[in-house]
Amino acid sequence: MKKCIKDMPEFSRPREKLKERGPEALSAAELIAVILGSGNKGQDVMALSAKIAKLITDKKGGLSLDDLLSIDGIGLAKACQVLSGFELARRYISKERVTITAPEHVLPLLSDIVAKQQEYFICISLNGANELIEKRLITVGLLNN
Repeated sequence: MKKCIKDMPEFSRPREKLKERGPEALSAAELIAVILGSGNKGQDVMALSAKIAKLITDKKGGLSLDDLLSIDGIGLAKACQVLSGFELARRYISKERVTITAPEHVLPLLSDIVAKQQEYFICISLNGANELIEKRLITVGLLNN
């Protein structure tokens, strides 16, 4: 039997919890439940949001529409709600959006290795808008090689 949000004590319902204690008091699944708003005929919103939270963790944030649609109980509308929330956060809340449009824009990203005596092989990944996705250390050379 499906457990509804209304069956939960009021203090532990995601929206009420957010209202009383702020968004930082909610787990990832609870935040997703607030975005989704409701479950569906077969699953309550907390079960759906737990599946989405696990998928987000597994995908390390690189979530696609197809990933969300692969979850039983998630249709186009709910998948779009989640992806829209991520995109809004990326656009407006991200503190650091680094855009690389010329070779000299990479130099500040390498300031931590400038004084090193060894060779560093770094991979800098960009999205389609030339925004930094990730900076990864691939390998470090030896002092004599």
